[in-house]
Amino acid sequence: SSNYAFDLATLHVAMYDAVIAIAGGYKPFTVTPTASTSGASEEAAAIAAAYNVLKGLFPARTAIYQGTYDSMLAAIPNGNAKTLGIAIGAEVATGVLTSRANDGRATVLPAFVAGTSPGQFRGPAIVGRTSPFVRPFALTSASQFRAPGPQSLGSAAYAADLNETKTLGAATGSTRTPEQSTSALFHTEAPPNLWTRNLRQFTMTNRSLADQARLAAMIWVSHSDATIACFESKYFHLFWRPFSAINLADTDGNSATTADTGWTPFQPTPAHPEYPAAHSCAGGATVEAIRRFFGTSDVTYDFTSNASMTAHHYVGTEALVDDIIVGRIAGGMHFRSSLVDGAALGRNVAEWIAQNRFQVR
Repeated sequence: SSNYAFDLATLHVAMYDAVIAIAGGYKPFTVTPTASTSGASEEAAAIAAAYNVLKGLFPARTAIYQGTYDSMLAAIPNGNAKTLGIAIGAEVATGVLTSRANDGRATVLPAFVAGTSPGQFRGPAIVGRTSPFVRPFALTSASQFRAPGPQSLGSAAYAADLNETKTLGAATGSTRTPEQSTSALFHTEAPPNLWTRNLRQFTMTNRSLADQARLAAMIWVSHSDATIACFESKYFHLFWRPFSAINLADTDGNSATTADTGWTPFQPTPAHPEYPAAHSCAGGATVEAIRRFFGTSDVTYDFTSNASMTAHHYVGTEALVDDIIVGRIAGGMHFRSSLVDGAALGRNVAEWIAQNRFQVR
């Protein structure tokens, strides 16, 4: 599910608000504490904010968090600065948790009914169905940046998309290069693991604690709201996956496509509608948040995958999105237009967030 992203955004918003209350310079995101901030320890505030949010989100894990919390605080000298910081972090955490209570993720929906017409998603639909009903962190609504829609079935663009995925993404008889196969496998690692592990590097920059907190919050708020927007678009458009489209191409009314009832994708297809592609929604939002923070696309970074057991070296913020596009086509689970439109949706979300939130005070 997408809950990992919502939880991490909640965590990092609290850390940002706690640190910024002391450091100043930027507008708060959710909470301005009433506790005194003069001379308070930013480190203690960040630690207390994180601990109290995690405890609130996952009360059953309190004992797991307690040891880390105690040891991290023990490294800060006792005194007024530490005491003030702890109070600020705790107050901010409470306020942020309150603001995210009943966020919509527990929405109960009727059983999904599969489509039967050409172009309609056949199912199964067990992933992300409640995401469109989650209250965005920053956006005005889940549909604010709704994707424009998939290519029409009769178009040359649709035929080009289908034939590319049919050729590159087939389980057998594909034209994939070894590099394309690796990219496909790379991006099949479960998103909660892939994203959290790899995005952690951006919270470990050699900048101030306030800058680190701001970057992490920008990334995770953008990532979360792009996910909400992406799944709102997915369940609005309800477009079929390549395995349906290729198997049933004789029903699409397009003379440039040919059905292959034996076609299967190279990698398993996720259980939610095809358009727009969630990996590129999240990727587009993430790299745009990074680009906005650093003020340049000239950022070099590495990602690892426990699915392919490889590391990918990305030169420039957009390189991650380019790799996702290759990987999801070569994996046989997406069409190019869906990936391009998903990345655009993610960029639009992150751009809007950077222009409207996390601003200089």
